[in-house]
Amino acid sequence: MMADIYLAIDVGGTNIKYGLIDRGGKLLEKHTVPTPHDSFEKFIDSLNQLIAQYSERLKGVALSVPGTVVHPQELILGGGNVPFLDRKELPKYLKVPAGVPLAVENDGKSAALAEMWLGNLKGVVNGAAIVLGTAIGGGLIINQHLYTGSHFQAGEFSFMSNSHDFSEKNIIGFNLGSAVGMIEHVSEALNLPTKKDGRAVFAEINKGNPIALKIFHEFCREIALLIINVQSVVDLERFVIGGGISAQPIVISSIDAAYEQARKQIPLLDKTFHRPEIMAGKFQNDANMYGALYNLLLKVNGEDDETQWGVQHN
Repeated sequence: MMADIYLAIDVGGTNIKYGLIDRGGKLLEKHTVPTPHDSFEKFIDSLNQLIAQYSERLKGVALSVPGTVVHPQELILGGGNVPFLDRKELPKYLKVPAGVPLAVENDGKSAALAEMWLGNLKGVVNGAAIVLGTAIGGGLIINQHLYTGSHFQAGEFSFMSNSHDFSEKNIIGFNLGSAVGMIEHVSEALNLPTKKDGRAVFAEINKGNPIALKIFHEFCREIALLIINVQSVVDLERFVIGGGISAQPIVISSIDAAYEQARKQIPLLDKTFHRPEIMAGKFQNDANMYGALYNLLLKVNGEDDETQWGVQHN
């Protein structure tokens, strides 16, 4: 008899990643399909096809999506790079087998939940996940629980400003803090064949190309300053960095170095504030799938049963 499995779906602006995960957190298989942008109807059809493919074995369906997710109705606000998700309640449109639970969570919060469940925030009382991509996603773990805020919008780091001139051009996640923007900026400066080849950009960064390094270090400083700002508000033990570029060791080491440099520039900060750990997230591009599943498990089983899903409380 085949084991019960969970279908975890990560909706992104470019691709939909989906995988089968067992209740112990073992990823059994993983696939990617392009995100349909023609219409909301085609998008829903693609999700329903995925669900139907595994319907006989499903123990649950978990989704990670861009945009604010208002619980318990699972209403999406905004939708990020998938704008037709705005004001949609996905459970109303998805054809899930009778008795099979469904849960939806924001992508940044999913990443934080993944790291709290089985990753580098496991056992950490207060921490955060910062996800570097087109913008900056994230999630806050406070007292070993996901902190969502009053309107389910805590951890939306993209909307922090890096200037007293509070305008869209100075919003961190859509300017210097955008990993995609950094890669495009380096590509343009070096006249690379395409603006979206992250591997080519990091090949230049890793070999010490001064033009690439200057742009890259500006990006890392932006993330370091974000960490300082968040730390001044919530006093965390550890920040884990996620997103595709976190697989590059130079990203974490450079953000950490930029954080240290910023502290040294303000002696009072360096003398007064505890220095949090800064490290890569464990799951990188798979984090949202794992976190979506953990969100479902908490919804179905309740937070009193967290320890059976791998979270250790002090």
